[in-house]
Amino acid sequence: MKKSLNERLAILSDAAKYDASCASSGTASRNSSKSGGLGSTEGSGICHAYAPDGRCISLLKILLTNFCIYDCAYCINRSSSNVERARFTVEEVIWLTLEFYRRNYIEGLFLSSGIIRSSDHTMEEMVRIARELRTTHNFRGYIHLKSIPEASARLVEEAGLYADRLSLNIELPTDQGINRFAPEKKPAGIRRSMGELRLKIEEASEPTLQSKKRKRFAPAGQSTQMIVGADGTSDATILGTSARLYGSYGLRRVYYSAFSPIPDSSKNLPLIKPPLMREHRLYQADWLYRFYGFGVDEITSTQQNGMLDLNLDPKLAWALGNRQAFPVDINRAERETLLRVPGLGTKTVKAILSARRFHMLHLEDLARLGVSVKKVQAFIVADGWTPRKLADRQDLRSMFEPKPEQLSLL
Repeated sequence: MKKSLNERLAILSDAAKYDASCASSGTASRNSSKSGGLGSTEGSGICHAYAPDGRCISLLKILLTNFCIYDCAYCINRSSSNVERARFTVEEVIWLTLEFYRRNYIEGLFLSSGIIRSSDHTMEEMVRIARELRTTHNFRGYIHLKSIPEASARLVEEAGLYADRLSLNIELPTDQGINRFAPEKKPAGIRRSMGELRLKIEEASEPTLQSKKRKRFAPAGQSTQMIVGADGTSDATILGTSARLYGSYGLRRVYYSAFSPIPDSSKNLPLIKPPLMREHRLYQADWLYRFYGFGVDEITSTQQNGMLDLNLDPKLAWALGNRQAFPVDINRAERETLLRVPGLGTKTVKAILSARRFHMLHLEDLARLGVSVKKVQAFIVADGWTPRKLADRQDLRSMFEPKPEQLSLL
């Protein structure tokens, strides 16, 4: 018996929840003074993702189908899985996107898919959806397409003309893990596709001799996702892989998705999911080496077995393990040094550098900037403040560790 559209929507939206890489950061507006259009990433609506500037972006996040010819052990939609299957037609996805927008439910589309028939066949249908939305229906909302491994370069290139962001999941942090749990996927092929995509994005961003106007090709760049906790890889290895991906392929984001145990899974997979706090700590560490000047080896050097401390955020854990680097004089230290102080973010450091040009800063001044004085006071020197007693404490860690009643949240 054929499933109704609502039934298929329930199945395929639920199946899409395992993909974390659906943020809409970095997109540019498609609005034009010459023509109108449906949708806008500049407005606000029902939120599913957040842009870096705080805007709430609502996305219709679905799979084209959860049928798949691959048998990846960690995937709920693998070919051997006994899950309820469903599939949309191209026309149905287009209709749903437009109707959801008209009802102010969404501002964009995140579309992924299991692989049906072949990589090219699946990618062709996804490209057709994006093309029809843009050219036939003049849809100006955000579109994120999940590229299909091994799809032809021609299709990926066409996808970039219509999508704001393209992503290709690296799946697991190591080639050994991919070979073990997803032998049909080729890590070298995934990286090659990511490299080709980077070249196309960079080429489109350069003005040509004929025109100073840049081409439009995946203006929000590319991203990827790694599953955490499926194969026993340490946080140090995960972060090392992420750093190489950022450096080699110009990724906007690497997303970390905690492994979720699935029915009838391989006996080689864990029976319980990793703590969600581990995923959170990886995102914090990711932020440190991207925006705070930390090296991956620094972030993980104070931890045992290459695992991040679940009880403390990575910057605080590093500071407690490197007490010789503190206290830092907030009235004299350079920006790079201030960024290493627990409790000081990039915006706060910028405000400190600006304010201290006019007067010496006290602890009260930091409080006015929204800084947690309790968190920073053990690591800084300010006008009228030195942390002599706090700095000498051997149990300084206990000041920051969660209380026993909070441990259940980890």
